[in-house]
Amino acid sequence: MLEAFQNIVKIPELKKRVLFSLSMLAVYRIGCHIPTPGIDGQALAHFFKQAQGTLLGLFDMFSGGALERLTVFALGIMPYISSSIIFQLLTVVVPAIEKLSKEGESGRKKIIQYTRYGTVVLSVVQALGISIGLESMRGPAGELVVPNPGWGFRLMTVITLTAGTAFIMWLGEQMSEKGIGNGISLIIFAGIVARIPTAIGNSFRLLSAGQLSLFVLLFVLALMFAVVAGIVFVERGQRRLPIHYAKRVVGLKTYGAQTSHLPLKVNMAGVIPPIFASSIIAFPATIGNFINIPWVQTAAKSLTPGAWLYNVFYVAFIVFFCYFYTAVTFNPVDVAENVKKHGGYIPGIRPGKETSDFLDRVLTKLTFAGAIYISVVCVLPSILIGKFNLPFYFGGTALLIAVGVGMDTVAQIESHLITRSYEGFMKGVKIKGRR
Repeated sequence: MLEAFQNIVKIPELKKRVLFSLSMLAVYRIGCHIPTPGIDGQALAHFFKQAQGTLLGLFDMFSGGALERLTVFALGIMPYISSSIIFQLLTVVVPAIEKLSKEGESGRKKIIQYTRYGTVVLSVVQALGISIGLESMRGPAGELVVPNPGWGFRLMTVITLTAGTAFIMWLGEQMSEKGIGNGISLIIFAGIVARIPTAIGNSFRLLSAGQLSLFVLLFVLALMFAVVAGIVFVERGQRRLPIHYAKRVVGLKTYGAQTSHLPLKVNMAGVIPPIFASSIIAFPATIGNFINIPWVQTAAKSLTPGAWLYNVFYVAFIVFFCYFYTAVTFNPVDVAENVKKHGGYIPGIRPGKETSDFLDRVLTKLTFAGAIYISVVCVLPSILIGKFNLPFYFGGTALLIAVGVGMDTVAQIESHLITRSYEGFMKGVKIKGRR
């Protein structure tokens, strides 16, 4: 591993890309500490301590704590993610967008442009809602979070937060183009990882105060390594279906029979199911913070992380969205038709409808296994916090994103290293061509 990092410095292009990504992440983290004008920071921080387990807490996780401080990057990259998911779902529903998605690079660029417009619209709506909601919030002593409410504050907040999200979106695109890894994913990764030092400090404080035993801490650390190893193992897991291609005659050339495979991931839906499930379950808890009605407050408390009802609904929604999102992104009928058009077939399965039915059965079993795996990883934090009184939130969507982004980034760096090593290995060697 140390040698690999040393090789990164030796390759000028890769070194430039890595440094560019790190500098853009540094700019993002600096922006996460620039406050929006007109806010009482202490009163807002006290309110967010009571908002854990709500939509505000979920959005604050993706913004890297910027929403809790209401900085210029308070909305984070969530509007862009929401816009991307919306247009991905519209690809299946709206024929015009589906046609664009099949037009190659030009269609993809148009969809990206529409996604940007959708990001700005969602940012304006969310910023306006946040500004109006902030005006009704009060601190522990009854002080207003917004000392001077009104349309002046609302307009300033909307412009500031929308511009911040647009800037983050631009940062992500620049990182994807000139840096290493996926820029948007790295921004989310940076926001999640930024909380690790605070969690470590809180753990040591509890350990020194005697509220957390050394045995429990060591057990949790061992469990953390085991969970991360399990996530890496499952995320890299595939079911490879063999596909055989018969001999083909194209013009005057005859191509021999070939054997390939169709890789089907165990977790086809990625991190979308836990994000959707968390958003839906957190909605009642969010409403409970603004409505002072006894039965609403009771329902909100029963759906906070750690409650058994929360875990039941959480797992149910994760399983549902795993199947739903997999069905949206992977169409067995289209895949079977494409395989048939290229003269391929799965051994023992007839091309056409039987192939699509076979793919559907395999995908159903894989999706169930993936849903159980995501449920275990996402419910784990609630059990740990409730049983061991941990000062940090380990697992869930944040851990899936962090491990997934880390694996993708390392894979891209490794591809650069392998390419350079391959060229260096062949340097000075003359390979004679066939006459």
